[in-house]
Amino acid sequence: MADKIATRAAYGEFLVEKGREREDLIVMDADLSGSTKTKGFAKAYPERFVNCGIAEQDLMAEAAGIALSGHVVCASTFAMFAAGRAYEIIRNSIGYTNANVKVCATHAGITVGEDGASHQTFEDIALMREIPGMLVVNPADAVSAKKLLNEVVDTDGPAYVRLGRSGVPVIYDESSDIKIGKANVIREGSDVTIIATGIMVADALEAAEELANEGVYARVIDMHTIKPIDETAIINAARENGPIVTAEEHSVIGGLGSAVAEVVVKNKPVRVEMVGQKDTFGESGKPAELREKYGLTKADIVKAVKKVIA
Repeated sequence: MADKIATRAAYGEFLVEKGREREDLIVMDADLSGSTKTKGFAKAYPERFVNCGIAEQDLMAEAAGIALSGHVVCASTFAMFAAGRAYEIIRNSIGYTNANVKVCATHAGITVGEDGASHQTFEDIALMREIPGMLVVNPADAVSAKKLLNEVVDTDGPAYVRLGRSGVPVIYDESSDIKIGKANVIREGSDVTIIATGIMVADALEAAEELANEGVYARVIDMHTIKPIDETAIINAARENGPIVTAEEHSVIGGLGSAVAEVVVKNKPVRVEMVGQKDTFGESGKPAELREKYGLTKADIVKAVKKVIA
């Protein structure tokens, strides 16, 4: 895996590139364009950029109106305030009307770090995947972020794209085939399957490498699309490998783990262990230290695999 790049940085680059291709693309922000990386678009296309100020509910309502007038809108702020503070507006003004708004939320999860519990959201995937018709995407690296964002913007209807603050290893190359709703098997194995999403995909690969040295061979799946989830990939993994470990920088309640369990229990019941936030708030601290304290590391994935196959 190559150098670390934050998915929010890839988002900023994508917007500038896509802005040249689509003159109907409008980008909106809640006074965080430096952090969300929408500032590049604002500089390149000032007439198509709207700063709504620190008013996230207004941001989403305005985005819905602009989208329903014939544009595609990328609306950005921190995930806590996009999915949390503006939830009702997203549900009723964007979801219910099927508005062509892409809620591109950055700074998700525990790796927000020093900003602390008030800014660390572990509930956003659960909230967004419950909204009817809402596409939910959580890229693993910069390359997949750009590829998925391109497809998201070109697909009509509401979407939620989860992006991170911290740099993450680049897993894919430009030739990789990455499509919405189609999970990527990025390592083959025969004993167990690790299904990961977002920043935990890199850790899943490292965990699989460590397990292989101990004679345990894990298939690793990047489930970048949480909704619609790739049921076929999950069912095949359960049938071929048996037990499953899920890994996410999100609560184990309502996120990837829950989504995978829903598929498994209906189609091919197997043991499932979930690595994620265990029904707790976070706290201020260094991202690496917080991930270790709250059980979101390679070591935690290895431990879960050994438990599920025991």
